[in-house]
Amino acid sequence: MTIGAERVSYRLTDEERAFFHENGYVGPITIYRPDEIAATWRKIHRQTLDRSHAAYPEVDASIGAPNIFNYDRHLDIDLLAEHVCNSKIVDRVADILGPDLLCWRSEFFPKYPGDEGTDWHQADTFANASGKPQLLWPGESEDDFGAGTITVWTAFTDSTRENGCLQIIPGTHHQMNYDETRHMRYDDRRINQETKNGVRRGFFGYDYRDLQFDPDWKPNEEDAVPLVMEKGQCVIFWSTLMHASLPNVSTGRDYRMGFASRYVPTKVRVYPDTDHIEEYGGAISLERWGAALVRGRDEYGHNRIVTSTLRGTPFRTVRD
Repeated sequence: MTIGAERVSYRLTDEERAFFHENGYVGPITIYRPDEIAATWRKIHRQTLDRSHAAYPEVDASIGAPNIFNYDRHLDIDLLAEHVCNSKIVDRVADILGPDLLCWRSEFFPKYPGDEGTDWHQADTFANASGKPQLLWPGESEDDFGAGTITVWTAFTDSTRENGCLQIIPGTHHQMNYDETRHMRYDDRRINQETKNGVRRGFFGYDYRDLQFDPDWKPNEEDAVPLVMEKGQCVIFWSTLMHASLPNVSTGRDYRMGFASRYVPTKVRVYPDTDHIEEYGGAISLERWGAALVRGRDEYGHNRIVTSTLRGTPFRTVRD
């Protein structure tokens, strides 16, 4: 399978590439004009209400897995399909991961006035909720420290200190501080109820500190960098980089909407040997899921792939 080459190349500069390898992130990078992304987000927002073709069916939040509603809407919303394939994004990611790329997950990250911040965390295999890896690089076992995934977090609205912007700790992608094979217990009563180091933070009903190798360890928040972004900008970072977000302490209706698209090379196995996602206190089928080939070729064939014309046609799942 091949996706046609882009006419214009948007590569990282030598300085950006060196900065990324040292610090684990690069950005903010402007992908859209503010007026352009504002108009696009209004259209997308309306389309998210129709879940008839979504990868995951709507379920009663009381039985678990409500946050998975925010996953993988690029599989059924054309504008999001075009976004995850945007050459201003994938050309830069290819500079890091190589020319053959999959988008294996996308997520909305809303933060409304009064919402807590997200606690400090890292993710390598994404086994943090279920104990089962969602990503395995070639030669990697469940116990290895691998590369994780590249996350491209795009601000669909302005992202400020007041409404809960991202924070990162540069250079922390070289060492994992969390054991993803350990178990975190989901408890929705934790949401919006916890304060850590003087900041209202939680982790979607989990306590990420349960995974720490050293229970007494604390991240050095003095080194934290707030990623203030104008709508239409993005930041590219390793999922193994220590990252968090501030609470939304704004007044009125100043909500923050981020959209994360996650990329790996085609050689990485996604959801290996599993047919469901187990997170947020529930499980949901992967029957309608597929990884999107967004650049280059897939010569491995060990992932379920979706295809798209990239011209307004939704991705179409190609069954094994």
